[in-house]
Amino acid sequence: MSRQALDALKQQIPLFDYLRAQDSKPAWRLSPGRWMGLCPLHSDRKPSFLVDPGNSLFYCYGCGRGGAVIRFVEFQRQVKFPQALALLHQWRRMASLLPAAADFYCVHLHRHAEAVAYLQQRGVRSPALIEQMRIGYAPGGCLRGWLKQLGHPFHVLHLAGLITAAGYDTFTHRVVFPLAGNLYGRSISATAVPHRFLPGTKGGLYSWEHARRYKEVILVEGLFDYAVL
Repeated sequence: MSRQALDALKQQIPLFDYLRAQDSKPAWRLSPGRWMGLCPLHSDRKPSFLVDPGNSLFYCYGCGRGGAVIRFVEFQRQVKFPQALALLHQWRRMASLLPAAADFYCVHLHRHAEAVAYLQQRGVRSPALIEQMRIGYAPGGCLRGWLKQLGHPFHVLHLAGLITAAGYDTFTHRVVFPLAGNLYGRSISATAVPHRFLPGTKGGLYSWEHARRYKEVILVEGLFDYAVL
């Protein structure tokens, strides 16, 4: 890969965005251009991981490792340079895929009365809130065809966990909440497993970038609790 192609990849995948998707984003803002937090590359008890989002670089004063996003993936996944590039290309495809799936679920919410009735039963009745949280509904059986029309191949959909190996939708009859780097599906059927996520990170705080602007916050356990509150 040429130097120009590498620079283009780094611009397409900013280090800070990648860290945030991996729930590894530093928590303390030192200045408008730098952040500090616990290092995700080793057992870190004191904040030693410095990130410069403007230059898309990191450095850990604890383990002495630093560099750009490709270097971080090499350390994080313990892989060589070619494998790190492949992982980043894969992650970039996923980053565009999940919003497309979430948009599809949003469109289907108001096409299915049972989904709207379930939200109302749980106390979620505000159209503005539903739009703000981008709550959707997965009827099942039609996501694969839609995403295929948008150019997403089967193996990428399967890798993301959106469809099974047999080609069926993973989320069926579920109210869906978009998360950072994942989707949460809550079954509206009493016979199915109630909670389901796609493969990938499931931790972190919902809408934390918005909440951290306030001096006091109310912490609740789940997304339905947040929506009702």
